[in-house]
Amino acid sequence: MTRLHLVRHGPTHAKTMVGWSDLPADLSDRAAVARLHDHLPADAIFVSSDLSRAADTASAIQGTRRRLQHQSALREINFGTWELRAFKEIEAEDPELAFAYWDNPGDVRPPNGESWNEVRARVDAAVDQLIQQHTGCDLVVVAHFGVILTQFQRALDVDAQEAFGHRIDNLSVTEITHHGDRWSVGRINHLP
Repeated sequence: MTRLHLVRHGPTHAKTMVGWSDLPADLSDRAAVARLHDHLPADAIFVSSDLSRAADTASAIQGTRRRLQHQSALREINFGTWELRAFKEIEAEDPELAFAYWDNPGDVRPPNGESWNEVRARVDAAVDQLIQQHTGCDLVVVAHFGVILTQFQRALDVDAQEAFGHRIDNLSVTEITHHGDRWSVGRINHLP
């Protein structure tokens, strides 16, 4: 049994589509950071996306716990030409594509970006490797909204649209357990 504690990075305060852009996290809420640190298992192994908002959040909550090398496979969705643009601007430019991407996630992709299915395949492979290398451990994965939803979708065996219906707040924890032949989901979007 391997438990995943999926932590969403601290807020960026951006009002645009932020995927692979390396925006910093606001970690000024020291009380929330401390609560998150205290909530996570003392013997957990930490890993994060290589984007600074995730890596810096991991550093802020890690304490003396073991840390693995950052992983680019744990990055947020690559929004391509939609990156750092407001949704209203994207919708005005191509309303059909914008609607299809969010309302029917799967193979639809933003121009020069990733589809939901591509993100899911990338993250699934990274998580599978982590589980294989650290079976029986508590793994704290500090990553992004999309990354967390891919694993939530996987564990519950629901479609992407249903997964998208869940809120994942900054500095929240979603707990998923791999039992070898099946998955289970604990708390979702828990704010310690």
